[in-house]
Amino acid sequence: MTAAPGPQRLIASRVLALLPQRADWATARRHPRRDLIAGVTVAVVALPLALAFGVTSGLGAQAGLITAVVAGAIAAVFGGSNLQVSGPTGAMTVVLVPVVQQFGARGVLMVGAMAGLILIGLALARLGRYVRYLPTPVIEGFTAGIAVVIALQQFPAALGVTDAHEEKVWAVAWNALTHFANRPHPAPIAVALGVAAVMLIGARWRPGIPFSLLGVAAATILAETAPIDLARIGELPAGVPAPSLAFLDVSAVQILMPAALAVAALAALESLLSATVADAMSVNERHDPDRELFGQGLANLAAPLFGGIPATAAIARTAVNVRAGAQSKLAALTHAVALAAIVLAAAPLVSRIPVAALAGVLLATTVRMVEASALLALARSSRGDALVLILTFSVTVIFDLVTAVAVGIGVAVVLALRAVARTARLEQVPLEVGDHSAEEHELLAQHIVAYRLDGPLFFAAAHHFLIELSEVADVRVVILRMSRVSTIDATGAHVLGDAISRLHRRGITVLLSRIAPGHDQVLATLGVVDQLRRDGLIFPDTPTAIKHARTHLIEPVPPSR
Repeated sequence: MTAAPGPQRLIASRVLALLPQRADWATARRHPRRDLIAGVTVAVVALPLALAFGVTSGLGAQAGLITAVVAGAIAAVFGGSNLQVSGPTGAMTVVLVPVVQQFGARGVLMVGAMAGLILIGLALARLGRYVRYLPTPVIEGFTAGIAVVIALQQFPAALGVTDAHEEKVWAVAWNALTHFANRPHPAPIAVALGVAAVMLIGARWRPGIPFSLLGVAAATILAETAPIDLARIGELPAGVPAPSLAFLDVSAVQILMPAALAVAALAALESLLSATVADAMSVNERHDPDRELFGQGLANLAAPLFGGIPATAAIARTAVNVRAGAQSKLAALTHAVALAAIVLAAAPLVSRIPVAALAGVLLATTVRMVEASALLALARSSRGDALVLILTFSVTVIFDLVTAVAVGIGVAVVLALRAVARTARLEQVPLEVGDHSAEEHELLAQHIVAYRLDGPLFFAAAHHFLIELSEVADVRVVILRMSRVSTIDATGAHVLGDAISRLHRRGITVLLSRIAPGHDQVLATLGVVDQLRRDGLIFPDTPTAIKHARTHLIEPVPPSR
């Protein structure tokens, strides 16, 4: 026999499987021009978004740009999708804002690095494939909730309010509205709504034109030439800063772990969903979920070294990349290089952008995040889906994203178990053709009854099964036909044993027939049917069990003690 590989060799083989492959760049060598054009196109679209998400996160516009450059490049090279584009996202800022308020900028950088390590661990454990099982109502619910939260986050900047500070985002928005009502200042809100309108109307008119950049540029020119008072982004660094480990604080690992887990979960979820969308938009593309987690982990591990915030793949930028004709990872890498060139060459110009203009970019982005038709279809599909959707959305807005996903998944699992449990049935049914004879039918009239168990026998269905089986009356022998039991767990096995004991105490003998090998192992391990096995009351098929039952009626077997 071949010896199993040791832990070190196993980890080494998994790491090698996650590293970039030569085949990843084969397409780039065939069509480099398409990828270069697509990368520049995405960079133009990503620039205002990176600035806006950086400002919204609380670490400033430069943090957003650095994240798009560093994380975007590393995720492009090491990720598992050829078309994915990574950087700062709105969903991530929703998680980061409370971290900034509680732990400051150093805490955010530490959380990002810890999340990167967690993602690498998930990749090595090969857990990427399991994200596909996340219920659709949960995904749509938290996406809509994130859109509302991002919109509420923009209220202070859009209204020109600088002193609105509350713990919850809806409280911040209300505070900003109160301040604006006391001191109305129309210029910021006009700029924000103007940029949002340009983006939304322009996208319907000419989808290929980067109206977000045009709107921000127009707002900046207006702010420079007209006598209006608007807050600006502020001075940006002249280039990407040198890497630094100054944010590391080993003593803070324990207190920051919940936030790091939340960031890692969100990065994994959003990245793998984005990769799935990219596959659907393209032909013959299939991402590697574990490599994608590995790439995102390295990106989040590297970004904090340069002062960047946690990153994830972005569905909006990925969609632009695919539509622009991207064929390989070269496009996403080009996007990062182009943004780095902007940071190096145009930092003074970027620093003059009004904050209200970036608020308008994000307001338009939130409108485009929500697909009303998909939400309505889900809400109408079933009461359970509607409940999960509404709960996930509400908890996202009122509390936080991680709690919302946990609540949504929990409720979805409970509803799914309830539905599955309802499929488990205990029925007295005719024996199949070839299973019986006229003599066997006569036995059925002589206080012998055969029940067939259909579906799963697990904890969610066990109580109902126990009640039904314990109420069997006016019989001497019960034959339980187990061939159609799809699943049996420890709870179901114990309940089966309890029901057999109750029937036995009433003088009713129980026979089992056609137990599947996997189920027989569960029952044997738990000792549920040991007594039946010792008494010879388990049979390979139903006809044999019926013959034994006839013998039992003629020559009754005394109850086992």
